[in-house]
Amino acid sequence: LAAQDRKPAIDAPELVRRVSHTLDSLAAIDQFSGVVLIVRGSDTVFQRAVGMADRGRRRRNTIGTSFNLGSINKAFTSRAFNISTKELAENSQPGDQFFGIHASNHDRVMIFAGGIPLKDKHGVVIGAIGVSGGGGAQDHQVAEAGASAHTC
Repeated sequence: LAAQDRKPAIDAPELVRRVSHTLDSLAAIDQFSGVVLIVRGSDTVFQRAVGMADRGRRRRNTIGTSFNLGSINKAFTSRAFNISTKELAENSQPGDQFFGIHASNHDRVMIFAGGIPLKDKHGVVIGAIGVSGGGGAQDHQVAEAGASAHTC
């Protein structure tokens, strides 16, 4: 995107407000359960756990809850291909150009929504954000909230 087409940077308090609102909204309707961590540089800007880690045992998520790290694989995939994992999934169906890609890179490639590339002010991909723990639409929504707040 051209610089004039990019959303303006937001400050940390606004980022926290937006992500908190998204998490609260999704958790209130039992649509997201997980942990979100947002870091700018070396500073932790936001860190929060919501929902249940184990519904059967009524164990709530905490910052220290261990998860199958689908979110890391989503960030890896998004950065490796420089597109969102949602877009990759849409192009990974039988007959499409990326069909079978999920079996590459020792099963690290994820074709589920929730991974979004992070770009600098010149549009160059410099990293990625990955979210997991909800459904694909919820993971993508939370990742978009984080990515929209990214500035560099």
